[in-house]
Amino acid sequence: MDFDPTEEQQALREAAQRFAREQIAPLAREFDEAERFPRELTFGALTLGLGNTSVPEVFGGPGLGVLDSCLIVEELAWGCAGVTTGLLASDLGLTPVLLAGTEEQKREWLGRAARGPELACFGLSEPDAGSDVAGMRLWVERSGDGYVLNGTKCWITNGGEASIATVFGTLDPELRHRGICAFVLDLDTPGVTRGKKEQKLGQRCSDTRVLHFENVRVPASQRLGAEGEGFALAMRTLDRSRPPIGALAVGIARRALEESLAYARERRAFGQPIADFQAIQCMLADMATDLEAARLLVHQSARCVDRGERASKLSSMAKCFATDAAMRITTDAVQIHGGNGYTREYPVEKLMRDAKLMQIYEGTNQVQRVVIARELLRG
Repeated sequence: MDFDPTEEQQALREAAQRFAREQIAPLAREFDEAERFPRELTFGALTLGLGNTSVPEVFGGPGLGVLDSCLIVEELAWGCAGVTTGLLASDLGLTPVLLAGTEEQKREWLGRAARGPELACFGLSEPDAGSDVAGMRLWVERSGDGYVLNGTKCWITNGGEASIATVFGTLDPELRHRGICAFVLDLDTPGVTRGKKEQKLGQRCSDTRVLHFENVRVPASQRLGAEGEGFALAMRTLDRSRPPIGALAVGIARRALEESLAYARERRAFGQPIADFQAIQCMLADMATDLEAARLLVHQSARCVDRGERASKLSSMAKCFATDAAMRITTDAVQIHGGNGYTREYPVEKLMRDAKLMQIYEGTNQVQRVVIARELLRG
């Protein structure tokens, strides 16, 4: 087992680290308070190859593996989780094309995303179908040589900024997972409308919206895979996307630990730095241990995906453990900062708000535990 990154991976990590420190971190508070999408930063990262990372080189992209992506994501998330979520969501939106697209579909849609560069989004969740993906209601009706889509998708990251979307709908809700189909389409297609930007607790600069589909005509050439294969494609997509979500959580947690160490060394009480107090030392030790364990699990799950192995169990473990750890670590960071940590003068309150979402999106951590148990019982 070799835990050292290759020269290429170290170069990627350093490039992402520079971008995070010089471009993202100085503006993170401003974007958070204004709840403004960081368009220039996002497209700057795409231009540098720090986003849409899964697009193969043959189509103009970086052609990076999942582990490579995790190394980049941790560094970017150190700067701001909201900025990083927008970049990750674009890769998520392109992944169904990567996994199930024909060569022609890949050339058209992945190539377009790389050339633009353009952002993508992923349309899976609905108002009444979040964790219960098979309960989706977006109606897919066959029409001539194509399909007509009617319904609503919600919690769509990049919903107001993306130009490309992968969307899942059902031929018949009674069929549950057997009736789900997947499509790739342009969000300027007639009949697609974008709802208002959601106002969120954390990751405020990321663009999250509802997408409405009213008699949206999609040619059969834009269906991904066969009819009824959409559910399996969505699950394969999430298996691949969860390790980077874990890496995002690790980046948030690492920043929280670094801020706490610096504060504990400087803040004095009873005539000495609070870092000298054993109670604070125990908190820091637990934070650091959780952080290291989370990173190792994220990297292990990413390697599993890159090797083409079944990754449902490990990717769910990585997402669940890392995001729970990030919530614990950021909460303790606020505690170590005391009253100062509850103010906006210090970054830890934002880190705690940003961490909470990590336990919810791309499958709640309760759902991750169900997946893990199911995989264990399956043997």
